[in-house]
Amino acid sequence: MTKEIISNLPLNSKSKVLVVSNPVDVLTYVFLKESNIEKKKIFGLASSLDTSRFRYLLSRELSTDQSHIHDALVLGEHGDSMVPIFSRAKKDDIPVLELLDANQIDSISGNLRFYWKALREYKSRSVFGISKRTCDVIEAITNNSEINIPSSVLVNGEFGISDVCMGVPTKISRNGLVEIQEVNLSEEELEKLRHSATEIKDDLKGSY
Repeated sequence: MTKEIISNLPLNSKSKVLVVSNPVDVLTYVFLKESNIEKKKIFGLASSLDTSRFRYLLSRELSTDQSHIHDALVLGEHGDSMVPIFSRAKKDDIPVLELLDANQIDSISGNLRFYWKALREYKSRSVFGISKRTCDVIEAITNNSEINIPSSVLVNGEFGISDVCMGVPTKISRNGLVEIQEVNLSEEELEKLRHSATEIKDDLKGSY
């Protein structure tokens, strides 16, 4: 069905493709393989939504406003193997790892992974958050500006990972992907990110 949809889309060399349907990382990769669009013009946007949720959960746990939470990222799969990057996150200038204990970290990670369940209890679907993030990217593209946002793009060598679409820090402009920003991660986070890539590739087995 996805391949049929792609084949019937009126795409050209100037097209940009924003994938928001799930499984977003798998579908982004399928779109990349099945269309003639340059890889730098195809994005899956769910990791930015996970990042927003991560910031909210950190601010709630630390009893502060979200504006005081900086450099919080969620990378990898938009799914069970997502990787919240605690090592970079700060409350103002203080690393959150200095403020949280192991139980709090586990709780935040679990709540983030299953955030969608809580949303469904209240309003059935997670639509408003991803709509906002999609509009942010469209605005940057149409206004010829740049936006730094985690998004699912083709990774080829970054973080020691290749040939998979997954959430990584990116800079996007009118022309598409400007760069993948290969930020420093802890060894544990890097290992989890590579495991997440394997999970996505497993979902694609038999298709490519």
